[in-house]
Amino acid sequence: MMKKIIKISVLVLFVILVINGCKKENNIPINPYSGKTTVLFNPNVSYGTMTDQDGNVYKTVTIGTQTWMAENLRTTKYRDGTAITDVTDNKAWRNLTTGAYGCGNYTNIPDSLATYGRLYNWYAATDSRNIAPSGWHVPTDTEWKTLEMFLGMTQEQADSIGFRGTDQGNQLKETGRTHWYWYGGTNSSGFSALPAGYRDEYSGNFWYYSESGLWWSATEFNGANAWCRCLISDYDKVSREFSDKNTGLSVRCLRD
Repeated sequence: MMKKIIKISVLVLFVILVINGCKKENNIPINPYSGKTTVLFNPNVSYGTMTDQDGNVYKTVTIGTQTWMAENLRTTKYRDGTAITDVTDNKAWRNLTTGAYGCGNYTNIPDSLATYGRLYNWYAATDSRNIAPSGWHVPTDTEWKTLEMFLGMTQEQADSIGFRGTDQGNQLKETGRTHWYWYGGTNSSGFSALPAGYRDEYSGNFWYYSESGLWWSATEFNGANAWCRCLISDYDKVSREFSDKNTGLSVRCLRD
């Protein structure tokens, strides 16, 4: 009888360990948003995966010599586990000099948040505690140019400001009108860019959800602004712009 009890106890312990092992990998919990994205990925492109410090699982895509996240970042923590501040008060947002995020009207909708990700100010995107998971980083302005030139821009076009190039925006945008208000692109790159809009640096309001997508670079333009990229629903080019560091933009991480 004693041997049976021991065997049963060992079996129960083994089952518990297996279950816990399925729940966590490297102490990262399974995230409730993982697997809920409605992004339309390119079925002809081979995707990889990566996991952030919040347990979110994302698709990744190799474009030329670079491997990018194929989804917008949605972590609530830095790499060291420190929480990124969720600022819901609009007046507080414009006075920030530290990292923060916001989510707009889709804050409590898992499918939408999983699809569009969170919007971060530049202080969060470049915090020394690292918003990107280990092995990844927020791309520099130069690394964005590398992507654009692989897709067909000339060096002169890549270096200019505003909408430039030819159809690089179409190559980056998700296809159809599921998420883009007017129309998407071809998504031939597999990047699957989405229009999460942005959070205004002064009012704290959220604008152009479903009409535009904007992503930070890690490169400053001047003391108050940093370089970013913009795609809009009714245009096929990519805009190189600079935005106030307090603006809330999407983030795509690049593999080291």
